[in-house]
Amino acid sequence: MNDLTGAGPARTRAFLGAGLVLVSCLSVQASAALASTLFDRLGAPAVAGLRQLCAALVLMVLVRPRVRGHTRQEWAGMVVYGAAMAVMNVAYYGAVGHLPLGVAATLLFLGPFVVAVASARTWREALLPAVGLVGVVLVTEPGGTVAWAGIAFGLLSALALACYTVFAQRVGRASSGLEGLAVSVGISAMLLLPFSLPAAPSANGSDWGLVAVSGIVGVALAFTLDFRAVKMAGARVVATLFSLDPLMGALIGALALAESLSAPVLVGMGLIVSAGAAATWRAERLPVSPMPSSTDRS
Repeated sequence: MNDLTGAGPARTRAFLGAGLVLVSCLSVQASAALASTLFDRLGAPAVAGLRQLCAALVLMVLVRPRVRGHTRQEWAGMVVYGAAMAVMNVAYYGAVGHLPLGVAATLLFLGPFVVAVASARTWREALLPAVGLVGVVLVTEPGGTVAWAGIAFGLLSALALACYTVFAQRVGRASSGLEGLAVSVGISAMLLLPFSLPAAPSANGSDWGLVAVSGIVGVALAFTLDFRAVKMAGARVVATLFSLDPLMGALIGALALAESLSAPVLVGMGLIVSAGAAATWRAERLPVSPMPSSTDRS
């Protein structure tokens, strides 16, 4: 896959990146639904920390990243990337604990939405994430009592996801493989130890099974796919494609929880898919850049 992350036609790379984001969004939403069953017993921050720890162990074993030889700039990028992961996980699970999954995912999308608009070079490029945002609002069908704590957690998760998206690209430029990602996930797990360690003795065998699956699918797999996608298609295209997250949440709710899909939800899904497809198709205009080496600078 390394041969595709930085070389080849821009549109081809964008479509491959879009496929990775699609699987990543599905992994994130499915794992969030799975992990949420542990919130009442262990607490959302503890669950986020435990699954991050499991993901870090898996990536450390598979990637075996080097610790020495990184520049201060590379370490700074990995630390910020890891911190963004930690904050995003805790804040998003905090939002899910107070809000419906689709609404929490909508607030989360505000982060990459800002990234996509800020990096747009023309008004047409800024229009695509805006269309996706309208679709997200329709999918989540806002209304009812406002849970301000959930809103606050959701906005914090959005800010963290914006940093996550930007620094995924910066860390990716400094590493040709998954080394930077593995180190960043390890940093994230270390930052969450104050939450995960106290809760570890309270987790039983079934809890650990759910945490392990959620960590592998929702963190190790999803973050790896995001990392590759950003290297293939760039932060702007991937930020627009993150609008698929609420769509996946709605689909999972319909399939797993037998929730009905109203006409506005279906229209919103159409807008999201259209915005993502258009952003991917227009990526043909992106410049083709060589695959970065470990000596590149952000």
